[in-house]
Amino acid sequence: MVIFPNCKINLGLRILRKRADGYHDLETVFYPVPLTDILEILPSTEPLPECTLSGIPVPGDPAQNLCVKAWQLLKKDFPALPAVRCWLHKVVPTGAGLGGGSADGAFMLKALNDLFRLSLPKEELMNYALSLGSDCPFFLLNQPALASGRGEALRPLSLDLSGYHITLVFPGIPISTAWAFQQIKPQEPEGDTLESIVTSPPSTWGQCLINDFEAPVFAHYPEIAAIRDTLYESGAEFAALSGSGSTVFGLSRQPLVFTRPFPASYFVKQAVMSGFSGTTEK
Repeated sequence: MVIFPNCKINLGLRILRKRADGYHDLETVFYPVPLTDILEILPSTEPLPECTLSGIPVPGDPAQNLCVKAWQLLKKDFPALPAVRCWLHKVVPTGAGLGGGSADGAFMLKALNDLFRLSLPKEELMNYALSLGSDCPFFLLNQPALASGRGEALRPLSLDLSGYHITLVFPGIPISTAWAFQQIKPQEPEGDTLESIVTSPPSTWGQCLINDFEAPVFAHYPEIAAIRDTLYESGAEFAALSGSGSTVFGLSRQPLVFTRPFPASYFVKQAVMSGFSGTTEK
């Protein structure tokens, strides 16, 4: 089985309050983006799963990859689950605020459910996905959604950016999520809701659609703020940080022609948005 885990962007991100369990309640809009990794999964006769990585380097031990952890989660409840050999070719950069690792883990869960006919309903898969990470449940839904709680409470939205060009720029700067949260003073938002803002065209989002992480990240890393400025100068209707970064994305009606080139070390990708909901091939 070969599957193609896609990434996402955050349209706005509000940190509302800190919870007793140490997590934060937040509100954001997740939107899937047609930039995908490639994940091949084959049954194995070995006792433990194997994961081979290629493409963009992934730091850490491959045995700790979320694809392996997804198998381990299911193995606890399905002892007869065979081991697998998986090959993960990374196209989506890691630690970029695009949810690439979360997508890999979520797609792996769904693939194992289908491949070995575990018959898990979507609600149970969602619970497994949440055990992997707060962003993981979104990739089982994989359509525009308003997210709340830790990011796991999802409500689909009628939001269509089909035909828009998206530009993703990742400068390779690692940003600690813990550090980013420490810079935020949680507060209840004022003014329009995220849902009402995103139902208008991106050209109107401007100062209304706010990612609370932007101010501290841009202040600490002016080179990331410069990416946002370059995207606007190049014709983006809207540009913003995705998640806690450090990827900045721009939305435009036409492909952007950059007014000044980005450093060669930056990851820069352009694509056309569509009614994307993920793809699976066998």
